[in-house]
Amino acid sequence: MGVEQIYKAVIEGNMPGVEAGVKQALEDKTPAETILKEGLIAPMDEVGRRFEAGEYYVPEMLIAARAMKAGIALLRPILAETGVEPVGKVIMGTVSGDLHDIGKNLVGLMLEGAGFLVVDVGTDVSPQAFVEAVKKEQPQLLGMSALLTTTMPNAGETVKALKEAGLKDSVKVMIGGAPVTQGFADQIGADGFAEDAARAVRQAKALLGLS
Repeated sequence: MGVEQIYKAVIEGNMPGVEAGVKQALEDKTPAETILKEGLIAPMDEVGRRFEAGEYYVPEMLIAARAMKAGIALLRPILAETGVEPVGKVIMGTVSGDLHDIGKNLVGLMLEGAGFLVVDVGTDVSPQAFVEAVKKEQPQLLGMSALLTTTMPNAGETVKALKEAGLKDSVKVMIGGAPVTQGFADQIGADGFAEDAARAVRQAKALLGLS
């Protein structure tokens, strides 16, 4: 079973197929980096394209992303051994007072599918908890989700807390969520905004100069 079969299994959201394909490819001495880039990252680009074209919806995207994640889990120890670095590190979290996580989880999965290392700090994350996570993890990017108009201001409080801690210059801040707009992102001093998971990947790459 070659990398093409893994690619196809990811597109179809076939998790057992992805796992079997990755194991077989490793047995066949296919380099882990090749499996990652051609078998797991490449199909997620195609999934993102299909989503933007209206051919895929959130459920298909989520199933494909979970299948891809299962493949990455098998590769991660080998990639670490061979010194393959992620393209960047991202902290993902939903702002204080907000318990929604489907959108955040999907963006996190799509970012993993694009080669990022994602640290998910969960939901209802206070500005200070975001600051502590940035200090500890030293990511290049912080992704915040707000799904309620009442919790949106907490994204602004987090940006303010990062500035007060002297960390804002070291990390790019990206926000998203149903009520969030580009205007709101500009207003609170965020570096980027994305209205869906596919665009979030593009925006993350652009913010870090990867696209």
